[in-house]
Amino acid sequence: MLASARGAGHGDPVGADAGGAAAGDGALPAAMADALTAYTRHLRSERGLSEHSVRAYRGDVTTLLDHAHRMGVDTPAALDLLTLRSWLAGQASRGRAKTTLARRAAAARTFTAWATREGLLGRDPGALLATPRSGRPLPGVLRRDEAVAVLERAVPTDDAVGEQGPAERAVRLRDLAVLEVLYASGIRVGELCGLDLPDVDQGRRVLRVMGKGAKERTVPVGVPALRALNGWLSDGRPVLAGSQSGPALFLGRRGRRIDPRTVRRSVHELLRGVDGVPDLGPHGIRHSAATHLLEGGADLRTVQELLGHATLATTQIYTHVSVERLKATYDQAHPRA
Repeated sequence: MLASARGAGHGDPVGADAGGAAAGDGALPAAMADALTAYTRHLRSERGLSEHSVRAYRGDVTTLLDHAHRMGVDTPAALDLLTLRSWLAGQASRGRAKTTLARRAAAARTFTAWATREGLLGRDPGALLATPRSGRPLPGVLRRDEAVAVLERAVPTDDAVGEQGPAERAVRLRDLAVLEVLYASGIRVGELCGLDLPDVDQGRRVLRVMGKGAKERTVPVGVPALRALNGWLSDGRPVLAGSQSGPALFLGRRGRRIDPRTVRRSVHELLRGVDGVPDLGPHGIRHSAATHLLEGGADLRTVQELLGHATLATTQIYTHVSVERLKATYDQAHPRA
């Protein structure tokens, strides 16, 4: 079974405003609460989104419907552009960042488009809803020498192995394998946590990854990453494995499938162990991998496939090309360079 079934959650989470004010759908009119429930089911079952994404979409739409209700709108059919704009204006007046406003506008457009298709809305007001460009900053990245230094520092030494004991050594082997795989493949932290043992193809040196929207892709990994994986599989995983491990590739200390928080914590700790290295999480490692691929000559379309982006536009925002690569391309291509 692939990651789409592995990471599925149970139960509908209650939305909450990012500012901390709860906006549970229990206080909504019946028609709106029913629409919210059906929309949540659509996100999980038809779009195959992760529980994290479902929770984010649902939370944003819950705050929208709560705002509309307080404006006297009791059914989805009565939603209009004025209500949507009023909701966003209220968010802006409370100091929400542009990235938050852009995300919430996107969530509103997704909801009204679905409601229109379902016949709950006669016309789609979200199609006319515009928001300022978020201008989201690019995450930090490691330089190539910094990535090498961190990976070398993560290798358990013989002295440390003797002092730590089997469980601590297993965790060190796991963390090294996690970091190597993240950097080698550029996969998302949720995709890494969802990997199962059969998803590693040693012969072809690839991983089978289930990404957003339950879209499967094949991602290559290098020899160092496979070496670290084999070290974890032979000497680390058996130490932590238990009755609840199942086929999960990476495990936590209690033998269950590893969770994103544990991965983030281990990545931060490994990076903090090297002086001068920026404090990045798994997303920064993903961005570093994409940047280094581009610097090494990979084309944007290939990086898009590796990262699992639905559109090239997302990759163009996500990745940046170093000044050195731009200069090299200019020198090679321009007749008057």
